[in-house]
Amino acid sequence: MSRFVLLNGPNLGLLGRRQPHLYGTSTLADVETLLRNRLVGTGATLDAFQHDVEGELVAFLGRVFLDHEEHKVKTLGVVFNPGAYTHTSIALRDACEILAQAGISVVEVHLSNVFAREPFRHHSYLSPVAKGVVVGLGAQGYALALEALLSHNGLA
Repeated sequence: MSRFVLLNGPNLGLLGRRQPHLYGTSTLADVETLLRNRLVGTGATLDAFQHDVEGELVAFLGRVFLDHEEHKVKTLGVVFNPGAYTHTSIALRDACEILAQAGISVVEVHLSNVFAREPFRHHSYLSPVAKGVVVGLGAQGYALALEALLSHNGLA
């Protein structure tokens, strides 16, 4: 079985209700449906996980790695919106680097244009180990990240 992973960090469970002028009106459920619909016919599935706690996100990425290494589930890529942890978490960066070294590409996604916002949002610890970054395109950014991963895996 092959899968893609959709991973979302803090406050993204409030998507659609939290600051819609910045993040849009699509909910996380809408994003999951969008990505699942795109995967129809590819033979791949989507596992989605959201958590506000950094350690839970790190642990989840660790399970993705172990499942892949133990041949339980072949993970083809991760679409990851780390939220505010983008700018603070070396632990998540290291977890993403472990995935990259195992051949699992991570595409970093941000709903808003972080470069048009406060200066502290301009730095990402994850970008240097990500396959790519999609910034400022709202919920459509998740779909573009998945398209890139599909193409990378010869499924586009």
